[in-house]
Amino acid sequence: MPVLYVVACGGRPAADLPDFVASAQRDGWTVCVVATPDGLKFIDAAALREQTGYPVRSQYKNPDEPDVLPPADAFVVAPATFNTVNKLAAGISDTLALGLLNEGIGLGRPVIAVPTPNAGLSRHPAFLASVRTLRDWGVTVLFDPAAVPPLDSDPTTPVPPFPWPAATAALHALPR
Repeated sequence: MPVLYVVACGGRPAADLPDFVASAQRDGWTVCVVATPDGLKFIDAAALREQTGYPVRSQYKNPDEPDVLPPADAFVVAPATFNTVNKLAAGISDTLALGLLNEGIGLGRPVIAVPTPNAGLSRHPAFLASVRTLRDWGVTVLFDPAAVPPLDSDPTTPVPPFPWPAATAALHALPR
């Protein structure tokens, strides 16, 4: 069975990972969850461990410790924060999640990123350049500027739903 690493960054949609993980498992993936340090704030790591059979990792292991996760065949980063998108495009590996994603890109593994920055961050030149760079590298970046959440300071505008269906469709389309 192919192995999928689902990378959770710090954002409210990370709380919805159990449904996405279940969908990927039904589609034939062995799923492992990796979280950024801020991603841990939004997930139930114990429940995801029970669901996947693997611990949720967020820190680099010690050099003499065995790997507890099987090697990844593909990655989904959902939600992918502004910070993670920019660091990934710059090749920065200051978290386990970024290190694994950078290795995956270097090894030619499929990577699907689902960023949902707010309106202000979605128009930032560094973010737009990072999205272009990642797409140039073959990363599937599911970013729709028309569905960008409003500025955090505008509580009157409804937040568009996270594009889990698009992430599921992109994952389903990957060769295995």
